[in-house]
Amino acid sequence: MPKKSDRVAPLPAGLLPLIDQKQLETYYGVSDWQVLQWIKQGLPQEPYAGRGRRFDLAKVRDWMTEQSRQLAPTG
Repeated sequence: MPKKSDRVAPLPAGLLPLIDQKQLETYYGVSDWQVLQWIKQGLPQEPYAGRGRRFDLAKVRDWMTEQSRQLAPTG
């Protein structure tokens, strides 16, 4: 019988897991302080019944793109 760690269950098409704050910090290479600043500025969070925060990486990327557009000089 295979070990539990050897079992793989594919996710349904289009379904991505949520990431926690530490994973978001690692993904963007920033500190917890920076993530908290982004949250104050409107970084999208997902409802989560457990402790901590959870983020949908696709929504975070869209938010980051929008933020960079707003900061880009127009001319």
